[in-house]
Amino acid sequence: MTVSYEDVVRAAGRVGGHVLRTPVLEVAPGRFLKLEQLQHSGSFKVRGAFNRILSAGELPPGGVIAASGGNHGLAVAYAARALGVTAEIFVPEVTSPVKVAGLRALGARITQVGSIYSEAAEAAAKRAAETGALQVHAYDQPEVVAGQGTTGLELMAQTGGVDTIMVAVGGGGFAAGVAVGSGALGGPGPVSSGGSSSGGARSPRAEPGSGPKIVAVEPERIPTLHEALKAGEPVPVQVSGIAADALGATRLGDLAYDILSRAGARSVLVTDEAIVAARRTLWAEHRMVAEHAGATAYAALLSGVYTPAPGERVAIMVCGSNTDPATLAHGDG
Repeated sequence: MTVSYEDVVRAAGRVGGHVLRTPVLEVAPGRFLKLEQLQHSGSFKVRGAFNRILSAGELPPGGVIAASGGNHGLAVAYAARALGVTAEIFVPEVTSPVKVAGLRALGARITQVGSIYSEAAEAAAKRAAETGALQVHAYDQPEVVAGQGTTGLELMAQTGGVDTIMVAVGGGGFAAGVAVGSGALGGPGPVSSGGSSSGGARSPRAEPGSGPKIVAVEPERIPTLHEALKAGEPVPVQVSGIAADALGATRLGDLAYDILSRAGARSVLVTDEAIVAARRTLWAEHRMVAEHAGATAYAALLSGVYTPAPGERVAIMVCGSNTDPATLAHGDG
């Protein structure tokens, strides 16, 4: 079970009428921010949700069901409402009130259970077995990963190609999808070193393996990929810290491990303090509202955990904005 570049291309055709082509901002020469926090439902996850549901054909009477730290649930609820099906979302008790309120506004049935994502996922799986609802996994389904990969496909067309993509990791579905969609595993690679950040798709050159390198950024207190790479397989980790409501998977997904290890992804760890600082910088310098998970990749660049080489073109995924805006000016909760 894996995801190919062709799977991502097909996903792009499937979800194109349902998701936004989010902008890319060049904040400095060769430094790009991909603004997925402006996506429907406030994160990239709506891409995978639409692709999973639309790939399923006729949906069961029970509708769709998902477990989430919040963002995936919002995406599934948004997609379900757009497609006229019911959604039942299980979230842990630590889920941000902003995200719970958003789920209610989208008309989803909500169950808060457990203290971490894995406990909500267990409850959701049990409920799906009872109702026959279509499960939309937060990160470990091929259709979900392929949908997230459309972000990488889009980024490469908008920038004309980059050398490095920095992306936050929890369960790993986003980073895995971006790796495939950007050509890090082969398929079309970068087209030039001088692309416009606002241009349309270009004709890429087919050079297997010529895509960008992937820098996976994880909170020090949720090192799912870091520990998986050390162990040679996904292993359980402890979950805590300021980004746990969105990056709080206790184990990297099997698909993500397969893809990211084959892509040679590098894992770097950032502190909660660095994440907070990056989130404040996004607001203070660019007036961008980002949740902590959304600022995690940027934290590695700003804190010096990852230092680009001279002339290296780097894209950073700003992946979510579901947060209380009041905390941007008055401190982090």
